[in-house]
Amino acid sequence: MYDCDAGSGKIDWAGAILQITGYSPEEFKHLDPEGWLANIHEEDREKASETHERCMKTGGNYFEEYRFRKKDGSYFHAEDNGFYLLDENNRVHRIVGVIKDITEVKLSSEKLKESEERYRSFMKNFRGIAFQEGLDSVPILVDGIVKEIAGYRAEDFISGKVDWDRIVLPEDRERFLEHRKKLINDPLLLIEHEYRIRHGNGRIKWVREIIQNVSDTAGRKRILQGSIYDITKQKEAEESLTKVEEIRKREIHHRIKNNLQVIFSLLELQAERFDDKEVLEAFQESKSRVIAMAIIYEELYQSKNNEMLNFSAYLQKLTSLLHSYAVREDDVDIELDTEETFLGMDTAVPLGIIINELVTNSLKHAFPPGTGGEIRIQLRRTGEHDEKKNINNGINMIGSKSSVNKINQYSLIVSDNGLGFPENFDFRNSRSLGLQLVNVLVEQLEGTIELERGTETVFKIFFKEND
Repeated sequence: MYDCDAGSGKIDWAGAILQITGYSPEEFKHLDPEGWLANIHEEDREKASETHERCMKTGGNYFEEYRFRKKDGSYFHAEDNGFYLLDENNRVHRIVGVIKDITEVKLSSEKLKESEERYRSFMKNFRGIAFQEGLDSVPILVDGIVKEIAGYRAEDFISGKVDWDRIVLPEDRERFLEHRKKLINDPLLLIEHEYRIRHGNGRIKWVREIIQNVSDTAGRKRILQGSIYDITKQKEAEESLTKVEEIRKREIHHRIKNNLQVIFSLLELQAERFDDKEVLEAFQESKSRVIAMAIIYEELYQSKNNEMLNFSAYLQKLTSLLHSYAVREDDVDIELDTEETFLGMDTAVPLGIIINELVTNSLKHAFPPGTGGEIRIQLRRTGEHDEKKNINNGINMIGSKSSVNKINQYSLIVSDNGLGFPENFDFRNSRSLGLQLVNVLVEQLEGTIELERGTETVFKIFFKEND
């Protein structure tokens, strides 16, 4: 605190002089108005001096903020609030006031201002929407390029005029709301998901949202915080690439099917040059193998999915054609016992050839002329197990790639009630090209094969495929 005689310039000082300035009260009592002005930072001195001179002429209140030099040479931020008192001649005769150290307040204010400037700069360049909302879905903050992405103003969402979940497409809304429920139930959950919204102009847009639980500014309650990005162009590009890829794959399947048909025709032409029964049978078996592969590519070409084959439907076609091309009378029934099964190309092709070889072998050797019987094909999924993959996934994320790969296990059983194999027959070391091919293809599938002899001849093959 200070009390200054305007005539003599003598100042009486009191209060926390030592704590604020570093000077003792004895040292500070010699400070006059010129000394006071000399200790003000040179950048603030002129403004403080002008305000002082104006008040000396007119009287009234003096209020300034400036930096004042302490005894150690450093500065503190001062708030100087004084009053210039007038005598009966309207001349200033006394000045009283208080100087406060506002350094901490000033630094906090500057940090806040700097933080606000950084936030404004960040949001100016932020190509998305930043938001906070309560667990009741009431918006707290909406900022960013809201109008560009959604077609509405941020104020429309804050005021409740527009609800974000209502602009989410009905087809995606149930999953969107389900994710919100999971976030409310699990405070540690972070979700990244994609969905469609209807822009204010009626257009459909794809957005990616990243959202998690945080505490409010007071740290008292939990709220949801996240960001939303427009990924429409990315999605459109992905869809275009997917269509191109589908067309390309269909074209490849179509060409392979055509090439197999050419090979089949060449085999038929070559077979016409021979009369030997064994040679003709060899050509017939080769044609049967070509058919087994050609049907797969035909099924893939006609299906919507170029990666997975409905193997049950494939078996129906394969077995019906095997009767047509087998070198014997149509007196053997082929029974199918299969459930709907979808297999990838890497599994379907070798498995189709395996079945072709085993069924053809039964048709040729298990039933002598004039006898009938039955060949039975059973395909079952026997179970599944998880196979861990080395994927580093540091956050809990809905829709993210799993670190566990599902492995489906299958059993294929091909049996007949025909003559059967001789007791000393070793199917693993047979001279038959067909059985050699079966063993090789089972190894290719990383499967196992067993032969059971009895009233029926039964081949059991076990294999697996990634889901």
